[in-house]
Amino acid sequence: MAQPTPRIIKETQNLGKDKVQGIEVTPDPGNFKHFYVIITGPPNTPYEGGVFDVELLLPDDYPMSPPKCVFNTKIYHPNIDNLGRICLDVLKDKWSPALQIRSILLSIQVLLSSPNPDDPLNNEAANLWKANEAQALMKAKEYTLKYAKKH
Repeated sequence: MAQPTPRIIKETQNLGKDKVQGIEVTPDPGNFKHFYVIITGPPNTPYEGGVFDVELLLPDDYPMSPPKCVFNTKIYHPNIDNLGRICLDVLKDKWSPALQIRSILLSIQVLLSSPNPDDPLNNEAANLWKANEAQALMKAKEYTLKYAKKH
């Protein structure tokens, strides 16, 4: 099996010692490119109080290509589909090798605070967000209470 690059080693070490509030990262001991992430729902959002399992996988050509991230916890959000895939510019066309795992996780945390229904992956959620934001927020809170329980 290939060995981790110095960059991956450094980023993994930094994730362990320079923790981000609301984000826990655990490297997979059997695969240096695989990370288990727990994101706590940000305060004053419908995700508050929720605990969301996310997996992050580094591609073979990282950092030239962005990591793959997926929510394993079901969530109602216009930018996260039913399979947990995330629509986030820094995971696609706005990726830069200057970005790091930490910045991606922070961007996902911000996405929970600021959904963007104008660039949806979950069209049903996006349409509800645009038509009746209060109802969409209520549905997001219901999903959080039902699926994003504390571990």
